Amino acid sequence: MVPISESVVYGEEYILNSRQMKLFTCHWLPLEKEIKALIFLCHGYGMECSVYTRETGMRLARAGYAVYGIDYEGHGKSEGRRCYIPKFAQLVADCEDYFRSILEREEYVNKPRFLFGESMGGAVAILVTQRDPSIWNGLVLVAPMCKISEKVKPPALVTAILKKMARLVPTWKIVPSKDIIKNAFKDPIKRVEIRSNPMAYQDQPRLLTALEVLRASEKVERNLNKIFLPFLCLHGGADKVTDPEVSKALYKEALSFDKTLNLYPGMWHGLITGEPDENVQLVFRDITDWLDTRSQDKESITSPVLHSSSLAHFEPKLSAQHITSENRSHHNSEFHRQLVCWK
Repeated sequence: MVPISESVVYGEEYILNSRQMKLFTCHWLPLEKEIKALIFLCHGYGMECSVYTRETGMRLARAGYAVYGIDYEGHGKSEGRRCYIPKFAQLVADCEDYFRSILEREEYVNKPRFLFGESMGGAVAILVTQRDPSIWNGLVLVAPMCKISEKVKPPALVTAILKKMARLVPTWKIVPSKDIIKNAFKDPIKRVEIRSNPMAYQDQPRLLTALEVLRASEKVERNLNKIFLPFLCLHGGADKVTDPEVSKALYKEALSFDKTLNLYPGMWHGLITGEPDENVQLVFRDITDWLDTRSQDKESITSPVLHSSSLAHFEPKLSAQHITSENRSHHNSEFHRQLVCWK
């Protein structure tokens, strides 16, 4: 491990999954500060941990959290054909196996643990918790892929054709798609930085990968009413990659008693990496506030289910958050007055 700032230490290692493939992992730990909780990062489609999620890891570690990430098979520095997902369930199992190996460490036995999923990583995080919800204290979901929007859902005929072609040429890069980086990241400078990352996949999706992602989304969608863990879901109101209506459906159908949906008017898909700095700071402030509150809750630490009763009756209330600090700009104040927060 190497100190990369006065307050954060960074480390990397490779592990072997159940199929004897070498997968890259990394972590950010607070330096000389007691660890509040563990955070496990699930990155989005085509992305990776060491560069793309670096700022996320740094911010959370500075706030007192131990942060661990893993590059999926075929992503980043991990082995496998580039951005090829032969079975989404294997990807989920790889994440769970690695996360459990960290949870078993003696120094972490009594620490709260949260999954942090962005975009496709939101689906990964949800599916990991559903394998064994009892070991998790909650979820942070950023523009999650938890349901296929009706606006982009392929017709049944197209899906049938995809399935037949995927059997013959599963790795072909012929699935038509929009330029995700162009449509996801609002700040032009950050968009260039992300595009310059050699580990970020920018080619057309492979046939079987697209089909597996579709199947995973449909599985999550079918089981939204089986989610009962506490969660914070954050979504940009102008997201063109995952429809904000998807997160509204998650909020409406999940049985969690403790659930929060923050919608940010005018923000795009890349809430934590592609917005102007002031917007990113706002989003991370909301994330750390939510995590701090639940990390201090001793009852939730010992039994996450206590705060997530599927029998609890929950009435959503719509409210607007307001800025009170005089140090923030007029622009930020106006933005915050429009921030819709479901709690």
